Amino acid sequence: MSRLSERAERTPPSGIRRFFEIAEEMDDVVSLGVGEPDFSAPWPARKAAIDALERGQTSYTSNRGRRDLREAIEAHVTRYGHEYGADEEILVTTGVSEAMDLAMRALVDPGDVVAVAEPAYISYGPDASFAGGEVLRVPTRAEDEFRLTYDALERAGAERADLLVLCYPNNPTGAVMDASGLAEVAEFAREHDLFVLSDEVYAALTYEGEHDSIATQPGMRERTVVFNGFSKAYAMTGLRLGYAMGPPEVIDGMNRIHQYTMLSAPTTAQAAALEALESCDDAVVDMREQYDRRRRFVLSRFREMGLECFEARGAFYVFPSVPGDDEAFAEELLREAEVAVVPGRVFGDGGEGHVRVSYARSLPELREATNRIEDFLAEHR
Repeated sequence: MSRLSERAERTPPSGIRRFFEIAEEMDDVVSLGVGEPDFSAPWPARKAAIDALERGQTSYTSNRGRRDLREAIEAHVTRYGHEYGADEEILVTTGVSEAMDLAMRALVDPGDVVAVAEPAYISYGPDASFAGGEVLRVPTRAEDEFRLTYDALERAGAERADLLVLCYPNNPTGAVMDASGLAEVAEFAREHDLFVLSDEVYAALTYEGEHDSIATQPGMRERTVVFNGFSKAYAMTGLRLGYAMGPPEVIDGMNRIHQYTMLSAPTTAQAAALEALESCDDAVVDMREQYDRRRRFVLSRFREMGLECFEARGAFYVFPSVPGDDEAFAEELLREAEVAVVPGRVFGDGGEGHVRVSYARSLPELREATNRIEDFLAEHR
């Protein structure tokens, strides 16, 4: 007899993992499916972690995170137009994933409607469901370069939602939104009294212009939680460190749940993160410049092959349209050409007919992978 809860029984396995499991059985796969940097964390951050361990700093920190780290975050985010206080408006978490889960559980009551702009990172829907919410999918479209619009929210019936989740720069599409586009979304949120969860973990990986945040729109600071972290910009995925910023009462509610589920974020990772904020901006710029070169290379190669692909301007993904069924395409490409990509439908409505391609790989690997994709397409035309 199964002892699993209904919630666990209803939770599907990750659609991304299935392709990785197939790839692990093959010898010569070039993986463009992994959503993490191919760089190591900058040396000063790694050294700070080592030094902290050598000094025996292995105890818990404050539930909210080290105060000096929260102060560094407070100073750091002013570059994006944010003003959040270290004492009451910032919470350090075990990755952005924990922060999003905490926000859902702090803000969602059973039966509340959570609108999710899709294609989207795969955890948002399950997070909402685990909190007892009803997920409302809000598809974005390739013709809009996968930007969220007032019309898209209206078409989806998002006026009945209690909460709106968005992610820009976007995983999986690489889309970005500027201030004028975010003003539309903010207008809808204010009109229909929506609270917003804004995942901005890729903010530093914006290639044309500056990153814009919905929380800086008029009337939005008090109805938004902003998420960011160290995994993507600082190549610290395995250290699991993120943070949330928002109104004091919301951060306090998140922290109360955090106290019982996680106590505090990893102490060694906090030491690395503090050093990253204090001395690793140049390393982030260097990584961003390398990603940008790879981005332009992959986009140009896909255009040469005849694959329709809008110009992704953020994160480290492109989201080309592919012939036929995207899941079948990804599986055949993996088995025949030994290139791993992720089918777009894994990321929800609006993703069908596309695949997510990560360019967080070296240029030689990207050349090899795109050559294989070109040969695969030629054989199937």
